Amino acid sequence: MKTPPPGRHLAPSLLSADFAALGAAIAAVESEAGLLHVDVMDGHFVPNLTIGPPVVAALRRTTSLPLDCHLMIEAPERLLAAFAAAGADLVSVHQETCPHLHRTLQTIREAGMAPGVALNPATPVESLSVILPEIDFVLVMSVNPGFGGQRFLPLALDKIRHLKEMREARGLSFAIEVDGGVCGETLPALVEAGADWFVAGSAVFGAADARRAARELREALVALP
Repeated sequence: MKTPPPGRHLAPSLLSADFAALGAAIAAVESEAGLLHVDVMDGHFVPNLTIGPPVVAALRRTTSLPLDCHLMIEAPERLLAAFAAAGADLVSVHQETCPHLHRTLQTIREAGMAPGVALNPATPVESLSVILPEIDFVLVMSVNPGFGGQRFLPLALDKIRHLKEMREARGLSFAIEVDGGVCGETLPALVEAGADWFVAGSAVFGAADARRAARELREALVALP
């Protein structure tokens, strides 16, 4: 299991990359990234359908970066062993898909991966109060999950602030990840709110030069107070 060191990290989202050239996409941004974000969708929990363990295994052979797999799928416990075998390092699930969330998170950790929980825009932070000591990161969705390129939802900022306050008040160390509409314009507010990991898809792979776009975002993360 590889996890990013403490601090701010860019997590390029491969959902916005060219699926016919994922190796080249990774090579373009690898030096600027702290982890790679992999969106897994099943066409049920979210309307889109993307990739699964075989592609993750192929990605694992191309990079040493931590692979951050966001499982937007029903009954994710069915596939946890497959993602572990494929080389996933971090796995986040949605509590709406896990009737026994604590057990699912235990299974992720026992499989050698870092467990996280993703919060949809309408899911309150308080719903994670009991489980926070058991997780390594919280993924705050600043768009509705399922598709890339959506407009940033400002309500995510209050959720990030609340999570940061809960983390400090309880002496916990989970990372706060944000996904959706992350770009140069939204970075300052996200950093100020307390986010640690920044998932950027179209802002990186939708640019004419993905390497340069990733570098500019990483440099902005370093420069922001």
